[in-house]
Amino acid sequence: MSQKYFIVTYGCQMNKSDSERIATILEGKGYKKSSKINEADLIVVNMCSVRQSAVDRVYGLIPKFEKLREKNPKLKTTLTGCILKEDKKKFAKNFDLILDVKYLSNWPNILVPNSHDRANYGYRSYLTIEPKYQNNFSAFIPISNGCNNACVYCVVPFTRGPLVCRDQREILKEVKLAVKNGAREIWLLGQNVNDYQSPTDTSINFAKLLKMVNDISGNFKFFFTSPHPKNFSDELINTLAKCKKFGKYLNLPVQSGDNEILKKMNRPYNISQYKNLVKKIRKKIPEIRLSTDVIVGFPGETKKQFQNTVKLFKEIKFNWAYIAKYSPRPGTVAALKMEDNVPLEEKKRREKCLREIINTRC
Repeated sequence: MSQKYFIVTYGCQMNKSDSERIATILEGKGYKKSSKINEADLIVVNMCSVRQSAVDRVYGLIPKFEKLREKNPKLKTTLTGCILKEDKKKFAKNFDLILDVKYLSNWPNILVPNSHDRANYGYRSYLTIEPKYQNNFSAFIPISNGCNNACVYCVVPFTRGPLVCRDQREILKEVKLAVKNGAREIWLLGQNVNDYQSPTDTSINFAKLLKMVNDISGNFKFFFTSPHPKNFSDELINTLAKCKKFGKYLNLPVQSGDNEILKKMNRPYNISQYKNLVKKIRKKIPEIRLSTDVIVGFPGETKKQFQNTVKLFKEIKFNWAYIAKYSPRPGTVAALKMEDNVPLEEKKRREKCLREIINTRC
């Protein structure tokens, strides 16, 4: 009887995409997908470390694993994803294996150590592994991995490393395959997509890559997440305005509406620049739907500084917003050098305030 696997995925769309590639590797080794976690012989947890709440969810699974092992002593649990070094040490006693998704092509040698076909598996970029899409409608396609920015609150450079861009030919091949298989939405992913630069052709930047995606035949729309306001160029805006297959949706993270807080975050733009960027985008693409990411309760954020974020929300009139309550992440500059001095209840109040502004537009 074939063994069954179950993948638990937390975090962003990049993690979801990684899980689709993990599924390909597992099914290639004969595992069958289980629809229920309690029927699995192998459970893979693809975790996120961006917020403490996401890490806490993984801890919350551990008692469940203990109960499942009572029924199935052969159950194996594997942890992967964005994991900080400190968390790896803490989780080591709770999981049978902790594996780096970057070495996904070598997982079969570890999961099935007596495999006779281990010679068929050597190291290669895991992004070259064809994903097992969760649905045929939407396809999440990474164009890069890692990040070269240094936002003081973010763990991505620690968990995913520096920016590495994929060859545009790989990306276009994956888009064509997804469209051929019926995908109507193509999501191009990266920690900072507009930092994209082809590793094999220096003339191809993010704007040119989007034009190439737009030129692919088929009935689909493309989207991307997430860009950085610091280098959202006029070339990119003009390209999006001309691309008929662009889905007219943009997530443009602002993180704070206060210039002093942005400076403390090491976000290299000010609110005037951000508003001018939004103005240019809306002028070129009037029908654009705009969302943003924002952190409330960043260390030292005063009520007056938060009111600047409230003012920005009311002025920009975002269609959606992803609002996070600040939580210190081990190893980041913010955690090491800044006091988390905004009370949790005040963070909740600020979150609720911004949600109410967004909800009045629904």
